[in-house]
Amino acid sequence: MTSTTPSTPPTPSAEDAECAVLTRNLRRRGTLVLSVFAVVWAFAGASGLASSGTALALEITAVPLTAAAIVLAYRKGAAPSPRMVSLPANWARAVGMVNVVEVAAVFAVISASNASGRPEFIPAAIALVVGLHFFPLARYYDQWQYKGTAVLLSVVAVVGFVLIAAGRSSESVRAVVGLGSAVVLWASAYHVAVKG
Repeated sequence: MTSTTPSTPPTPSAEDAECAVLTRNLRRRGTLVLSVFAVVWAFAGASGLASSGTALALEITAVPLTAAAIVLAYRKGAAPSPRMVSLPANWARAVGMVNVVEVAAVFAVISASNASGRPEFIPAAIALVVGLHFFPLARYYDQWQYKGTAVLLSVVAVVGFVLIAAGRSSESVRAVVGLGSAVVLWASAYHVAVKG
């Protein structure tokens, strides 16, 4: 919704400006959340590594990787997002509901895994829950990239289940699922921060 005359360039309307601000803020917030959870997964994955030196090196690397993504998202002078979000009605309420269901599912997974005496399932099952929650978020946030995040996190979860079925140690599963999930979330964070 812009107004133009033959002698002046288009000027954005107040509605366009609001949409641009909302788009920028949602993408910044998305980068922040993706990055913070990436570092959490990285630390979880590092805890499954046999070498404490390698684990420490990964943990030390995880912090600046996360900080860099956040700086990219919040930098001044960044080009505006190439596409404005088109949010469905009641999107904030829907996002809240998706997140509540995700948290409840994570607690259910932890409880069921511990109650059944199979705590090694926890990392892969949580990765699956987190991955699946990105499918509706892709729609509610109008961020198609989140579909890729959903698919890749689900693949990481399946790899974790395969490792469990193959008799790998819980530490190995935690390392693979944790580090794999961290990489997926960082890649998504950087993509959102840079591409919008």
